[in-house]
Amino acid sequence: MKDLFATCLKYQNNQLLILDQRRLPHEQHWHQCESDDDLVTLIQSLAIRGAPAIGIAASTWIGHLADSGASNDELIKSIHKLRVARPTAVNLMNYLDQMLEAIEQGADNIAISIMAEALFDEDVALCKLMANHGAALVPDKAKILTHCNTGGLATVGMGTAIGVIKAAHEQKKQIHVWVDETRPLLQGGRLTAWDMQQAGIPYQIICDNMAAMLMGKNEVDMILVGADRIAINGDFANKIGTYSLAVLAKHHGVPFYVVAPHTTVDKLCADGDAIPIEQRAADEVRGVSGNFGNCQWTPTDAPVFNPAFDVTPAYLVTGWILDKGVFNQQEIDAGALVR
Repeated sequence: MKDLFATCLKYQNNQLLILDQRRLPHEQHWHQCESDDDLVTLIQSLAIRGAPAIGIAASTWIGHLADSGASNDELIKSIHKLRVARPTAVNLMNYLDQMLEAIEQGADNIAISIMAEALFDEDVALCKLMANHGAALVPDKAKILTHCNTGGLATVGMGTAIGVIKAAHEQKKQIHVWVDETRPLLQGGRLTAWDMQQAGIPYQIICDNMAAMLMGKNEVDMILVGADRIAINGDFANKIGTYSLAVLAKHHGVPFYVVAPHTTVDKLCADGDAIPIEQRAADEVRGVSGNFGNCQWTPTDAPVFNPAFDVTPAYLVTGWILDKGVFNQQEIDAGALVR
């Protein structure tokens, strides 16, 4: 395979390296992926995260195995193991299903490794298309609120929602970004803030529960979020807290956009009720641990409900910004997501 480079991962000298996002923003540490189980652990522990990035990491690993001479049975076994690493992010399934179909139709190892390279390059191109479509909607001096992290740490290109923000910034629009901290794992406060600093984009971090106050004071002109799975009716799953923002945006008349590539659309999913929602470990909510210290603020073994995602219904969405264009509710109802 050829060398591949992105912010969140790189394939170099026949090695897959994953940037450990758990250690950002204070430390940049790269893990060398050495087995299926190693990559599954990196995905499940959020060392790598973001629906497109997870999918590309998995497909790149399969391409690496093919390039290393793995048999069809070995490739299929690895695909099945990786496919269930995280249940909500559908890019993972979409990419691996493409590779599985190719193997079952007789593709050789060279073709599989070339497919892995093509999927990587496709994500970069899709990010550019989304960024250009979305930036056209951003007015000069816009105050934009975003949730979780949707940049080059969540894709192998410039990002989805953050890609739109970066494109608007590159067009010299004087934007300001409100960065939701994104409890409980602080992907906004740690990762999006890091993204904004790297790009030189003015931003301020807010606690998640401050968004309503800002909207009430007319301090938010638009909301841009990503997605981990989009149903064909336009309902979509994203990081927990997104649904709250959509409800607040509807109440305050703030445009609310979801930005995602077509690879995040689940064409077998009729609506949001069919989207599986990952439940994560209770300790993520009870306190913090790891590279940022250890602190538990709840009673020991306090019961916890910790869904990683929520589902935003389509009627709350102003527009869907995809690589294919920007779609409204009428276009979604007419089947825009399945064409």
